[in-house]
Amino acid sequence: MTRTEGELSVDLLAPEVNEDPYPYLAALREQDPVHWSERHRGWIITRYDDCSAALMDYKRLSSDRVRPLLEAMSAERRAKAGPVYEMMTGWMVVSDPPEHRRLRGLAASAFNPKRVASMEAEIQGLVDELLDAFIAERHEDLIAHFTYPLPATVIARLIGAPAEDTSRFRDWSLALAHVAFGAGGEEREDRHEHAMHGLEQMLDYFGGLMELRREDPGEDMISDLLKGDDKWGRLDDDEIKGMCALMLFAGHETTTSTIASAVLTLLQHPDQLELLRSDPDGLAGGAVEEALRFEGAIKILHRWTIADFELRGRAIRTGDRVYVAPAAANRDPEKFPDPDRVDITRTPNPHVAFGKGVHACIGAQLARLEMRLALASLVKRLPGLRFAEPEPELRWAPSLAARGLEELRIAHDAQ
Repeated sequence: MTRTEGELSVDLLAPEVNEDPYPYLAALREQDPVHWSERHRGWIITRYDDCSAALMDYKRLSSDRVRPLLEAMSAERRAKAGPVYEMMTGWMVVSDPPEHRRLRGLAASAFNPKRVASMEAEIQGLVDELLDAFIAERHEDLIAHFTYPLPATVIARLIGAPAEDTSRFRDWSLALAHVAFGAGGEEREDRHEHAMHGLEQMLDYFGGLMELRREDPGEDMISDLLKGDDKWGRLDDDEIKGMCALMLFAGHETTTSTIASAVLTLLQHPDQLELLRSDPDGLAGGAVEEALRFEGAIKILHRWTIADFELRGRAIRTGDRVYVAPAAANRDPEKFPDPDRVDITRTPNPHVAFGKGVHACIGAQLARLEMRLALASLVKRLPGLRFAEPEPELRWAPSLAARGLEELRIAHDAQ
């Protein structure tokens, strides 16, 4: 079958799809699992086995998806956003082997399993501190006062930034998203200039941290990158700034979303919340994995085709964009029995929420640790955990790729 518009036509950015993408992804998975979308000018892959194979196929599907966008920009757009795209082309998440191996090798020390495990007591202390304040100050929005500051503070510690600077991270992340991906619709020049100014501040900030760590090295990523590695060499200053920007951008936003979505999932399935409450420390790990499967932070991963191939009778050509859909794969009934049912004791649970293959999330162990400690502590510290309103209005941030709540207001009986 050649590339033609199927009977289905799904706009992944439509408000109703953004609010609840799963019925639409299920329809694609069942009726047209390798779907050509005229709206998104690419192939949408939705079945588990196909997504799993695609994520591991770096010889035919490239992660280098920023460079083609940079090359296709108009001169005006490139003048405005080009420097940010140039920085992003050096990110390991948008590079292919062998360059990807070098970048990942240099970043790996920050996520060394022993180093991550050694952070458990520190992260638990931060969880307790944030929950103390949440209860004492009678907050309601769990995202603003718990699920955002927790991973933002942890990633600051990992990078080598002072914890008190984390309030600046969200503005910089939003500025990076605005400049790199646009704001949707017509851009306002003043907003663009404000975002660019924010990014200039961010890069200056990382430059200052690098100078500080040159004088006073510590147990952090910037110190490790400045030192370099006998096997992988050393990054230059601009590359280190780019690596820090990637960690800031990717290292806390997805964990913020996954913790919030895990709490939402438990609140929407009170039998599973009660089960977790019966054994928080023993069942929190399973609750994390099921939340990642059921309502993960990543809906779509982008790839570019660099060699022709055929999938389920569809001819996918060099230069085609491919959208791999973990959100669809993780609810594939051929892989997960009764996939729309939440079961925190589900085993096995081979979800692809963290990707797979050479691009599997380098921070997965750290994210799992943060989520496990957060969920166990929430059910222990907040008896009567419930929505603040009987019928909450949930607002999901508009995005093709990501899945994240803008607010999660809760109530509890803690004193």
